[in-house]
Amino acid sequence: MSIVLTEFARSRLFPRTPRRNTIQDCTPQAFERHLNKAAPLKVLDGYAPFCKIHVHRNWTTTRCIALPITEENRHLLRSAYEARTVDELPVLVRWFEDVLPPVANYLLVIVYEREQLAKENTPIAADWGVVGCMYTSEPEEMPMAPITMMRNALGVAEGGSGVPLDPEAYRRSVAFWSAHANWRG
Repeated sequence: MSIVLTEFARSRLFPRTPRRNTIQDCTPQAFERHLNKAAPLKVLDGYAPFCKIHVHRNWTTTRCIALPITEENRHLLRSAYEARTVDELPVLVRWFEDVLPPVANYLLVIVYEREQLAKENTPIAADWGVVGCMYTSEPEEMPMAPITMMRNALGVAEGGSGVPLDPEAYRRSVAFWSAHANWRG
């Protein structure tokens, strides 16, 4: 089995201008080499049959991507309308500023099968393509953000995968993300 970074993931996990809330102490090439050499601790099923989550111990200094919202940090939340790419419409997002989460214990690498990526106009030469990564304290998946679930349900033309919305998974996502937020550094 071979794994490569998609351009979508590369630009988000390894931006041209480094940020503290992305993967640290690792180049995109070293990241790919590690994924192809080191077996994951476990592989979780993703939200659709073409999606898997490879759980790895964090071999970097990358910090947890999400934090609980508390009365002590609520005033540090910010929001704006943003698009992930120039082709997508902006959506409302929120994040913490001026916080420093702990170093993550795990990197949960989200991969899609080659066939699905071809449907999404992202052809790859490998078996699997990285589309994202969660940096967590536990070796378990965080719920996908509600807006990502909606975008996926809208289809490929809107930056999604075409997987219909699962109302129960959506409710779990809303419960989690109502009590947590990402951070920016």
